[in-house]
Amino acid sequence: MTRLVAFGELLIRLSPPDKLLLKSARSLDLHVGGAEANVAIGLASLGHDTAMLSRVADNALGQMARSSLAAAGLDVRHVASAPGRMGLYFLTPGAGMRPSDIVYDRAGSAFALSSEEDFDWDAAFAGATHLHLSGITPALGPKSAAAAIAAAKAAKARGLTLIFDGNYRARLWEAWDSNPRAILTELIGMADILFGNHRDIALLLDRPFSGDGSERRREAALAGFDAFPNLKLIASTARHVEDADSNRLAARIDTPAQAFRTDEVTISGIVDRIGAGDAFAAGVLHGLLTQPGDIQGAAQAGLALTALKHSLPGDASLFGREDIATFLSGELDVRR
Repeated sequence: MTRLVAFGELLIRLSPPDKLLLKSARSLDLHVGGAEANVAIGLASLGHDTAMLSRVADNALGQMARSSLAAAGLDVRHVASAPGRMGLYFLTPGAGMRPSDIVYDRAGSAFALSSEEDFDWDAAFAGATHLHLSGITPALGPKSAAAAIAAAKAAKARGLTLIFDGNYRARLWEAWDSNPRAILTELIGMADILFGNHRDIALLLDRPFSGDGSERRREAALAGFDAFPNLKLIASTARHVEDADSNRLAARIDTPAQAFRTDEVTISGIVDRIGAGDAFAAGVLHGLLTQPGDIQGAAQAGLALTALKHSLPGDASLFGREDIATFLSGELDVRR
């Protein structure tokens, strides 16, 4: 049996209905999410045992966020209430040639104000087999960076598999006197599985990769494995944006010994792209947890879940195993 713990900030998303502009909206749709929580929700929907480790505002918004995760099937016993506020972000959905736009309002959140001493690693990791982190948490500020490193060290000391999703956010890092390369290098040095592409590895290693397409990605992956000997697997997607409503997407998994890339699929009529990368991570992890060592199956499950997520409003995938199977079968007719 496996049990995945996700550590990170919970956010409340507010967005205008019907793809209106934010400046002209008179009502806002609300969703609860956060990169790490989205992965845990996606895995819970696929039948996996998942838990959230976080801190939310000690008010009705925090209670609502916690209840939302519990309703999605997560263990929320280690989502504590604390002084501060809930982090928010406002999404203006894209349409046609107009890209989506996000405005963050998360400074001073209860999570960002928390320090590593506020988390009980022994209790949170009891019975756990995996810890999922992302590069967003250490980018929030010095306290969050220290807490992310402490979480990773605590997980490794207890024998957990560490999963890290790059999720590089330049604006968050630039908002404080940070050293993202040093912090991310320390975290990825402890990771067993990395979600990231050639650009993430180029940033970490401060070097370009000159190949084209698959050759460049393989070159970067091999450089990553060489620089981070603990890494066993790197997963990534290749996205081509035709417009806000139509993208082409392929998935890839690299190990030191082999690589697999899926065929490209066209995703049209996009309802909501937010959280698609988190859905990809959940799909890949589902594949690896159910069929260890099958990188082809894991890549295909990741592609299926991220493609399906584009059809669903909100931040997280809520699809089950039968939905992945249906997608991979190519069946698009009404199921009766």
